[in-house]
Amino acid sequence: LESGLLTQPWASVRLGESTFLAKVCFRDTGYILLISDLSCVWYESADAEAVEQRSKELNKRLTVHVSSFLNHLCSLMCPLLAGQPGATTAFSCHRSPSGLRLHVKSELSGLPFYWDFHCCPAPLDMVSRHLVRPLIQMNLALQCQVQELISLLLQKDAEIEDYRESGATLSRDRLRTEPFREEAFQQNFVAQVRNGAS
Repeated sequence: LESGLLTQPWASVRLGESTFLAKVCFRDTGYILLISDLSCVWYESADAEAVEQRSKELNKRLTVHVSSFLNHLCSLMCPLLAGQPGATTAFSCHRSPSGLRLHVKSELSGLPFYWDFHCCPAPLDMVSRHLVRPLIQMNLALQCQVQELISLLLQKDAEIEDYRESGATLSRDRLRTEPFREEAFQQNFVAQVRNGAS
């Protein structure tokens, strides 16, 4: 399940007044959910037996096979992660020192359907695998990309300056650009990041 979770993208999820990042992987044998408010990271991994037991406690009037139950739960969670929760489905969450509980209320076969994800704090190795390492790798990749683009801009400026010195002129003045200033660009970028963080 967790290897399947690694391939799932993070999604921004709004629950009440709070915004979370979440990802989930469903199989016929169970599910694993990872959710974070960027201060804490919680998770729940439940096998088919645990799902069956909890479904009996929460949905006494429903009798469906556990794989059908998991498929229905997946059909409720996927639209939430896509930013389009179903009109007949309600989500709420409750934080406590011991973890986070995500409550789902919907319908199944015309009957009320309830589910609670019981999330506890994620272990550090899981946080590292799913959040810290991918963020660092992406940051490094973006830094390399920015350096390549800066190098290209400086080369283009040198090429344009060579054309000007050879007597070339622009046919359309609106295409004229100022030479790229790397230091000013970096300072402006840092200022924007600081303003965004505040």
